[in-house]
Amino acid sequence: MSTQTHRLTITETTDCDHCAVLRISGELDQSCEAYFLGTLAAIVDAGRRHLILDVTALVFCDSRGLNCLLAIRWLLKRLDGKLILAGAGRRLSELLVQTGSTELLPVRRTVGLALLELPAAHRPTWPPAPDHDEK
Repeated sequence: MSTQTHRLTITETTDCDHCAVLRISGELDQSCEAYFLGTLAAIVDAGRRHLILDVTALVFCDSRGLNCLLAIRWLLKRLDGKLILAGAGRRLSELLVQTGSTELLPVRRTVGLALLELPAAHRPTWPPAPDHDEK
């Protein structure tokens, strides 16, 4: 599944009953705020209480984008879940450090390392099996 606005794409890479791994590409700012929150809230409503966000292709995130990440983290924490970022670049990492958000939004180097933070029973298969529909 992949959805997008003109500046942000959210692609579900893999999932299981309790967790989804999502690739976030493009720019996360005020113009994409409602789309981002709505898309992730729907995934949480579908029963996923752990989200791994692969942000290697996120090229821009400002304070509004950071607020979106913190809002999703708050929602998941209320459900005894986790939000973990994977592959954050220099700019996003600096934003997290400058705002004191590194403890609230943990970053792991890869999706595989992020998944190790979850109980084994809550982890989807990683890496995901190739999609036979894609060529």
